[in-house]
Amino acid sequence: MARTQIMILFSLLSVAFHSNAAYEHIPTKAVERKVNIAVEGIVYCQKCEHFGSWSLDGAEPIAEAKVSVICKDHRNRVSYYKAFKTDANGYFYAQLEGFKMRHYLLDHPLTSCKVRLVSSPLKSCNLLSNVNYGLNGSPLRYENKRLLGENYEAVIYAAGPVAFRPSHCTPNNFP
Repeated sequence: MARTQIMILFSLLSVAFHSNAAYEHIPTKAVERKVNIAVEGIVYCQKCEHFGSWSLDGAEPIAEAKVSVICKDHRNRVSYYKAFKTDANGYFYAQLEGFKMRHYLLDHPLTSCKVRLVSSPLKSCNLLSNVNYGLNGSPLRYENKRLLGENYEAVIYAAGPVAFRPSHCTPNNFP
């Protein structure tokens, strides 16, 4: 009888050790998926013939132009600011590193962030225009663009397009 009890004890212990060993390989901490926020858009030089309008017909993209992304919290305090340069095609991709939402609804990028014109490298086209509210801040749009990777996700919002205008233009729309 003692022999059967010892056999049962060993079999129970072996099952206990095997089940314990199975738990050693389960990660104790869940892997967090980081969600990054980015803003993209294009900066143009508006043609003189469209001065005073929002038309970008015939407009040329501006390389090395500067835009800024400004986000304000629900108390109207600046919570994020950074300037970004455009590439050779006038395109900017602004990854908002360090942007934090203190309130998931009131501080959401769609309601709290705007893109503003800062400077143009072109002497012939360096005056700010208000095309798509480039002076006061172009609001962001959600266009269902995401970049997905393992443990990484980026939500990409769009702004603008925004434009500078030449300084030598005179409005021809006025009577």
